[in-house]
Amino acid sequence: MIKLIVLDVDGTLTDGKLYVTNFGDEMKAFNVKDGLGITQAISQGKEVAIITGKTSQIVTKRCQELGIKEIHQGIKNKIATLDLILEKYSISYDNVAYMGDDLIDLAVMKKCKLTGAPKDSVEEILKISDFISTKNGGDGAVREFIEYILKKENLWSNVVNHFIPTEQ
Repeated sequence: MIKLIVLDVDGTLTDGKLYVTNFGDEMKAFNVKDGLGITQAISQGKEVAIITGKTSQIVTKRCQELGIKEIHQGIKNKIATLDLILEKYSISYDNVAYMGDDLIDLAVMKKCKLTGAPKDSVEEILKISDFISTKNGGDGAVREFIEYILKKENLWSNVVNHFIPTEQ
């Protein structure tokens, strides 16, 4: 069973483009479907963690809105960071799903039980991924991966039923 879903940000939760204004302000776009998927994974007892190479207040804000507690930014060694998270929650790599898109994710993905990738990921990531989304990064790939996990564990109907009003 998957207990922890780990996500990269740029190229996975976003389209990987960095928009920078003349004033140096950075902008990123997040897909609301990914956000709903994340909140529903959390509602079904999954921990969700972000481990990303860049650092951005935008990511912190979005994660806080979604209820993600494990937000790790500016990380070059993703294995070391994930090891600390696993120790904190007493989880093993056999209970980890990881979605990434680029070479910085390669080593850590090789250690995880279940791996996923947006369809526009680099070839090396696509080759080792158990699940390849029909969507590009930032276009709902994370949502698709989460649905895949929850359906595999017979939890998706709980999510769907949450949105169906009960008769009074």
